Amino acid sequence: MPETRTTPNGGDRLVTALIESGAERVFGLPGIQLDPIFDALARQNVLELTTARHEQAVAYMADGYARSSGKPGIGVVVPGPGVLNALAGLATAYACNTPVLLICGQIDSTLIGSGRGALHEIPDQTGILRSLTRWHARASYACEIPALVAEALAFLESGAGPAALEVPVDVLHELAEERMETAEPRPMEPNVASRPIREVGPQGSEALSLIRDSERPLLLVGGGCRGRDAVALLTRAAERLGAPVVVTENAKGVIDARHELAFERTAYRRLLDHSDLVLALGTRFVDAEARDLPTGNARTVVVNTDPVVLERQPENTHALRLDAATLLAEIVESDRPAARDGWSGALLADAGDFVEEQRGRIAPQLKYLEAIRRHLPDGGILVGEYTQIGYAASFAFPCRTPRDFIWPGYQGTLGYGFATAIGAAIGNDGPVVSVTGDGGFSWTMEELSTLARERPPLTTIIFNDGHYANVRRLQNLVYEGREIASDLTNPDYMVLADAFGIPATRVASAEELDAALSSAIGTHGPQLIEVSVGEFPSPWHLGF
Repeated sequence: MPETRTTPNGGDRLVTALIESGAERVFGLPGIQLDPIFDALARQNVLELTTARHEQAVAYMADGYARSSGKPGIGVVVPGPGVLNALAGLATAYACNTPVLLICGQIDSTLIGSGRGALHEIPDQTGILRSLTRWHARASYACEIPALVAEALAFLESGAGPAALEVPVDVLHELAEERMETAEPRPMEPNVASRPIREVGPQGSEALSLIRDSERPLLLVGGGCRGRDAVALLTRAAERLGAPVVVTENAKGVIDARHELAFERTAYRRLLDHSDLVLALGTRFVDAEARDLPTGNARTVVVNTDPVVLERQPENTHALRLDAATLLAEIVESDRPAARDGWSGALLADAGDFVEEQRGRIAPQLKYLEAIRRHLPDGGILVGEYTQIGYAASFAFPCRTPRDFIWPGYQGTLGYGFATAIGAAIGNDGPVVSVTGDGGFSWTMEELSTLARERPPLTTIIFNDGHYANVRRLQNLVYEGREIASDLTNPDYMVLADAFGIPATRVASAEELDAALSSAIGTHGPQLIEVSVGEFPSPWHLGF
């Protein structure tokens, strides 16, 4: 019989720190360099553990969980290959500023950087992680772990993006009493994101003066306004200004799409024609190709907490390093007369008519989205994979709250959707719908195993056209029809779902999907629906 140990080791201290922070669940994959963590999870038996089948899915599930629950998403992966497998998900969290903490194993601390070929050793794992996180640390002693966990989770509350904590295997095995609690940590350079960066932009009073003097301000709102405080103030501020609000894909739902001042990206240029001030809040203020958005003759105020965004703004832009909620509160409490007549009902109606006209060009996709919206109740979430219906949803799916829609942002991570939706369904109180394609679904379809074990209320809709449809479209439009590497050989999804005990059905129209959703959404476990489709019209004209 193994000897019973009473002194906590590094793994114990890590798990205890997570519990004391209020964490409820971790996502992970076990491995020899993580044994002390998983043993502590088993012995303490407090945290829920979701075991994925691939580290990429660990990071995606943590991302989805964070976005649906509002709590940090915590992932645990082995060093080297495990970390590398998780990077696509970590990059997505970085692009969307999602509060994900990736706890990464490391080789023995005495071997780091030696190049001796230790199990799972890769060159500069620390540097790789630092490049894709906003906060990073590596524990040198077991006694450091609780403080580092607390610091990481406190950082995540800022909404600045993901964090990574590396813990070498010898530190996880180290008994807490082996070193004094006051042991000095080995120095490491500060993470790139925390290095001092010059302040830019005018004082808030100057921005408020521009807003106060504007006749037709236009609000462009990004994911930086998804926080509770900003959401609570945004609609009131827009109403006080009488200003239309254009939302990016990661800000859908920060203002209820049913509000008369709420518009999708498609309306931006139409509204810009009549605006004298663009107020960009919590957005990078670029289009899909990272080009600066046009501002016409309007003055521009860009409000962001990220100095990198502010420093690249043109000289004539008023860049303000400030949390959006702070400025919105100033607007709500300002002495500006409420709702000037600058934006007439006719101008807003014209923008709305323009949007509807443009949406008419993707009528086939809209029929499917309308069916989903009809059956997805308040509190439900749509996770839009990078697929034909997902693209359309990012432009045209009406959202009522900031958690209604999950999207990978500028990272455009094909294959992120299904695993992210599993995490979202685990973290959400209501139903979740995953809209994916036969291309993207194949990235993480091994997680049907995780779905079958966890059985959250997730309805997965696979739109199957047998192709990487966007690639194929461009090959036909731009490359004279030379199709290559865009056709797919797919499994029988009904048989695949049945193998995991997941109820599944196949439909071939929006009407049949509507009928299938009426019974699928609201059930207490997973459902899979395959939709056989042909080629869809391009949705890309709906962007900025």
